[in-house]
Amino acid sequence: MGTGGSSSSKTGTKAVAANTGTGAFAGSTGSGAGMRIVDDPSAGQKSKGGTNLDTFVARIVVDLNLATPEEVQQCLVQARSVREDRNQQSLSDILVRNEYITKRQLDRLKAIVEAERSSQQIPGYKVLAKLGAGAMATVYKAKQLSLDRLVAIKVLPRKFSMNNQFIERFYAEGRAAAQLNHPNIVQAYDVGKAGEFHYFVMEYVEGRTVYDDIVKNKRFGEAEAIDLVTQVAEALQHAHERGLVHRDVKPKNIMLTSQGVAKLADMGLARAISDKEAAEAEQGKAFGTPYYISPEQIRGELEIGPATDIYSLGATLYHMVTGNVPFDGKNPSAVMHKHLKAELAPPDHVNPKLSAGISEVIEMMMAKSPRERYRSCKDLLLDLRAVRQGKAPTLAHKDYGGVDLAKIAQAEAAAPAEMAVDVSLPRRQGVSMLLFVVMCLLLVVSVAVNIILGARAAGG
Repeated sequence: MGTGGSSSSKTGTKAVAANTGTGAFAGSTGSGAGMRIVDDPSAGQKSKGGTNLDTFVARIVVDLNLATPEEVQQCLVQARSVREDRNQQSLSDILVRNEYITKRQLDRLKAIVEAERSSQQIPGYKVLAKLGAGAMATVYKAKQLSLDRLVAIKVLPRKFSMNNQFIERFYAEGRAAAQLNHPNIVQAYDVGKAGEFHYFVMEYVEGRTVYDDIVKNKRFGEAEAIDLVTQVAEALQHAHERGLVHRDVKPKNIMLTSQGVAKLADMGLARAISDKEAAEAEQGKAFGTPYYISPEQIRGELEIGPATDIYSLGATLYHMVTGNVPFDGKNPSAVMHKHLKAELAPPDHVNPKLSAGISEVIEMMMAKSPRERYRSCKDLLLDLRAVRQGKAPTLAHKDYGGVDLAKIAQAEAAAPAEMAVDVSLPRRQGVSMLLFVVMCLLLVVSVAVNIILGARAAGG
């Protein structure tokens, strides 16, 4: 896809409630009573408990029916033999060489092994699979044993465990999410530390993202897009009313359940609107995703409020209904420059099947100045619901050059006769004035004639 990214979506892929930047794997294995995490296991390395990496691989390959115990045992013998010859090939390499597993399956096995190896545990959770990993976090699918429910656990990488800035941001995400309780927001359950690992437990959402559907289907139908964005707008209204601004609304952060429910995820950039100290510390820095970032975020302005989320949601809706991001460029800097300066191509020009109403709503959501956007998600919802019902939006672009065209149109529809009277009134007043002047002149002439005639009669 030449607009917002170049990844592809596969049937059956599991999406998790966190933005990790990778695909997902839905396999599962038994892994003991605690969640075990390791950053980068190497072939032949021993864990603290003395268990070799090959032992993990062997068991998992058998558990997943990728090879028989006998075949795995043969490969283990080969692995030990080559090590004695100072050849550091691992069991994984030999399994691939003997064509018992593929390289793709090996990558998936490594993800499971990462979750199993190491003595670090998060008590009360049983790991099922690694769902994804990015620069800022690794996410696992797990079972919360006490409540027997699936959860997603985001773990801060070990390399950041000594970085106070990353740790504080990680916990800030957990605190922000914990303040919100809404059916269209991924729910936070717990945040804490186990050993040297910091973790954040949240609701597990099995489904896909809006971005996955854009890649697969190119674009959404207008009605479906409005329904989903309405749910997200309700979620944002809930967050804004509690003093939080998300700051990273985008298709990859909107989860879709199998029932069609939209859930806003990833509060990693969320910030309290009233947090002046954080605002001052971040002033002059651009936080957000280039394709959906607001102009004020790009400028690093001190005041970042609900209008920022409305802009990003507008950019998301634009992408959903047109199949294109609002602005594209050779690099992030070029894209952000267009957010600041370039004129937005009207959505209904890009996709002629769209109604004029949805186009007006998106254009108002993406106005360059926050003051020209919707004042709140409540106002936005008013227009979204109107357009969904086939009506014209009540608020979008109603003010043109200081003339309220909406009120004029309503007045014309309600009282065309009165408008006609008002328009013709100056002409009537002019005609009346002319008649009055003519009558006065006639009266003067009549009086003068009578005086003259009377004088002549008296002289005669």
